[in-house]
Amino acid sequence: MKPSIPHPPQSTPIPVLSSQNQGWENILVEQFQHAPGEGICHYKDDHAICLSLAPRPVRLMQMKAGRTYTGLYGKGDISVTPAETPFFARWDSEDHYLQIRVASQFIQNVAQATLDMNSDRLELRPEFRTRDAKIEAIGLMLFAELQQENLGGRLYIDSLTNVLAVHLLRQYATANPPLPTYAGGLSERQLMQVLEYINDHLGQEIKLADLAQLLDMSPFHFSRLFKQSLGTTPYQYLLQQRIERAKQFLKQPDRSITEIAFLCGFNSHSHLSKQFRQVTGMTPTAFRVLCL
Repeated sequence: MKPSIPHPPQSTPIPVLSSQNQGWENILVEQFQHAPGEGICHYKDDHAICLSLAPRPVRLMQMKAGRTYTGLYGKGDISVTPAETPFFARWDSEDHYLQIRVASQFIQNVAQATLDMNSDRLELRPEFRTRDAKIEAIGLMLFAELQQENLGGRLYIDSLTNVLAVHLLRQYATANPPLPTYAGGLSERQLMQVLEYINDHLGQEIKLADLAQLLDMSPFHFSRLFKQSLGTTPYQYLLQQRIERAKQFLKQPDRSITEIAFLCGFNSHSHLSKQFRQVTGMTPTAFRVLCL
């Protein structure tokens, strides 16, 4: 006899941080901290991943997909709940976790475009407490962007979302997908087309899907071939080019650093300063003093 899931609580948990209003596509990332209690979630159109951030292990009783699990969740432990799967949990001490929801339609699109899977028959396997180093790493990078209000930009978030989707399909799909191989990178013509587009749009928001569409490829396929061609990811190349353009503008004393930030695709003076220091080891102001 399958256990029944209790009725949901009257109140809806409120996240500490959420990407809801940051313009991220196909993914929602939220940080939660709860006092002891219980709750239920049921996402019709999203697959959900919970990544524990609790500094001390938390004992949870969980019910989903007709199964019950009770055990300690420590920092780095994850659970996977497929779309349309009710999930009940009860915890006996303060809990702290990151919830990552990926649109099921996006997963289906990636399955068909990237892994040549039949998306109509796609199902993910529910998991209780498990370890997955790749999901943990991606989750922590998304969490860092969430805390910094998406300073990395849309291209960075798109890249992480695509890598996460392919990993979910490879590791948690009920049917094992064929693993694609990528050899040779982009052709010279393809590479120049992409690099020229990036150069012409440095001051604008650039999405991974925009670059992939130029070559009629899936974003994941494009990212792999781009890295094979240049030895760096599309996001890293874009950041490098924006910093190089900022250097040229900084040599012009009539432009303010805030103006230069917007001209180069950064969303603020502080955003430019942070990225500039990470790449060059100095602030834009120090670089300007050195050059003038």
